[in-house]
Amino acid sequence: MSGSVTRFARREWGPLFGTVRAELVARRWGHLPGRAKPRAWGSAIPMTLAAVCLTALFQLVQNQDWGYQPVQNIGSVRAEDPLWLALLRTPLSLFVPALDLPVWGALAQVLLVFGIAEICLGRWRTLGVAFLATLCGTLYARVGIALGPGTPFGLPSSDAQVVDTGPSAAVVGLAVYVCWRYRAWWTGGAVVVAMIVEVIVKPNLAGKEHLAAIGGVLVLIGVQAWRERRQEGVEPRPGTRSWKPPIRS
Repeated sequence: MSGSVTRFARREWGPLFGTVRAELVARRWGHLPGRAKPRAWGSAIPMTLAAVCLTALFQLVQNQDWGYQPVQNIGSVRAEDPLWLALLRTPLSLFVPALDLPVWGALAQVLLVFGIAEICLGRWRTLGVAFLATLCGTLYARVGIALGPGTPFGLPSSDAQVVDTGPSAAVVGLAVYVCWRYRAWWTGGAVVVAMIVEVIVKPNLAGKEHLAAIGGVLVLIGVQAWRERRQEGVEPRPGTRSWKPPIRS
């Protein structure tokens, strides 16, 4: 039994764990090209640490009498807001913790999931997927309210006034994307099932936005998988090693 569990764990998480461990070890002991001295493990995830600090800063400021409204003005999104204003605030809304949830949960999510994604995907792809997932959730809220509460994907009109902030949609989207990229199929499936169960048990705006975020990331995955299959099917040109054109010096 233990052998089967070990084989499953290696198959499911081995490539992902190996990538994260190799990067952290290389950063720590200076095994990367040009690294002569040991560095802290945090040097592997500078964007993630900046995101954690920004989230903590927003939490601190918005809990002050003088800071609540400024944070709302730059990072608070509601479906009743004009679309241009919601789109303008969406990037920063990712780092504004929800007031009704413990901030340590948001910080832990960002540190763990963003950190793994930054190591495995790179900072810009991590940010791109995170913003895509958040944007899908933000736009879904408007569609859901337009559909109304009488449909499976609809929302009550009162949700138009709900403050929609926090990293949860981005975290869910990144988790699914990283699982696809590293073929952790069971883990990715578990994330999707957990979000579906969340909506069934508590069908609120946040839960349905998580599904919208997953839907947007799955579309991205489908497009990238299709492009990769097309590239694999292209015959390499004479004198080249791949489908890409030869490099000219």
